[in-house]
Amino acid sequence: MGKQRLEDLREERDLLKKDVAKEIGVVESVYSEWENDKLSIPTRRIYELANYFEVNIDYMLNLSDKRLHLKSNKDINMEIVATRIKQARKELKFTMRDLAAKLNTSASAICNYEKGKFLILSPFLIELCKISGYSADWILGRID
Repeated sequence: MGKQRLEDLREERDLLKKDVAKEIGVVESVYSEWENDKLSIPTRRIYELANYFEVNIDYMLNLSDKRLHLKSNKDINMEIVATRIKQARKELKFTMRDLAAKLNTSASAICNYEKGKFLILSPFLIELCKISGYSADWILGRID
């Protein structure tokens, strides 16, 4: 997902993996697996890591080479995320089934994301960003 960038961001601050893990409240082995791209980072943790490193999610996850200094003091607003997922889908002219097929999930999962019942899973968020051209920071409400 963002192996090299996470490692680079951590090393820029002269931090050890255990330092970052402690700061965001996970065990070192889990953070290490995220950094080594052996385990998907949950969407909430992506949001927290981007805030911690004060960078845009797209840069952190190698979706973009453009690095922005960005930090949000607010938590994820599920209503905003739901609205933006729906907007991205509609601009793609996809039905829920079309998007579900593209993301290899179910239409009911897409429906739940668009209703704000569940936070979109990080692999689906990343793929949605790739196919829609939208920023993960925008979809997650870190930027307007």
